[in-house]
Amino acid sequence: MVVDDDAEIRSLVAEYLTLHGYHASVARDGAEMRSALKADRPDLVVLDLLLPGEDGLSLCRDLRANSNIPVIMLTARREEIDRIIGIEMGADDYLGKPFNPRELLARIKSVLRRARGLPASRGDAKRLRFAGWTLDCTARHLIDAQGVIVPLGGAQYRLLAVFLNHPNHVLERDKLVNLTLGRDAIPFDRSIDVQVSRLRQLLRDSGREPRIVKTVRNGGYVLAAAVERLDG
Repeated sequence: MVVDDDAEIRSLVAEYLTLHGYHASVARDGAEMRSALKADRPDLVVLDLLLPGEDGLSLCRDLRANSNIPVIMLTARREEIDRIIGIEMGADDYLGKPFNPRELLARIKSVLRRARGLPASRGDAKRLRFAGWTLDCTARHLIDAQGVIVPLGGAQYRLLAVFLNHPNHVLERDKLVNLTLGRDAIPFDRSIDVQVSRLRQLLRDSGREPRIVKTVRNGGYVLAAAVERLDG
C-alpha cells in the first residue's frame, strides 16, 4: 500500500510496482489508509512522512500498536533526527525524496525478504528463553517471567532475533544494521542505537548499566545472557 498525498507519486509508484509483479493499492491520507486496511491487509506500507492531517509518524506508531505490517517511510527531510524518529515510531526502513523507483523497489524486496524469511530462531526452536524472558518465535512476541505478553514491532523482533542468534558475541553497529535492515550503514547513522534503546525498554533493561543488552565501548552491543531453545 502506497500512502502519499501527492497524486503523481502515488500513481507512479503504484504503476512501477505493478509493472514488477506487485499488487499495489493507494491512499492519500490516514483516513483512506485505515479504511483500506479494514478491507485488506497489505504485506507492506510505503508511508509518506508529511501528510495532511495526521502525519506519517503518528500513522506509523498506530500501525505498530496494532500490527506487524512492515513500513518504509518516505520523507523530503534529510536530517538524521527524522530518520531516528521514524525508527522510534517503528518504521522498518526509510527513503528520502526525491528517490529512484528502483531503489524503493530494492528496499521493498529487502524488507519483505526479512519479514518473510528471517530465521525464527536458532535452528527450528519455537521459543527462546533468556534472562527471565521467552521469545515466542511463531507469534513473534515476548513473554515475561509472570506470563505477561509484550508485543513486538517488526524491527524490534528482528533485532532481538539477531541478538538471540548471536548470544555473548559482540555485534558492531554496522553489522546490526546489515542484519536487521539488509543494507550497509550510512556514515554517522545512529538509528540502530535508537532501536537498541527501545528494545532495552521493552526488556526493562534501560538502567544506567543494562544487564541483558550491554554496550561495548568502540565495539557495539552484546547480548550478555544464556539462550535456551524450547521446541515445544
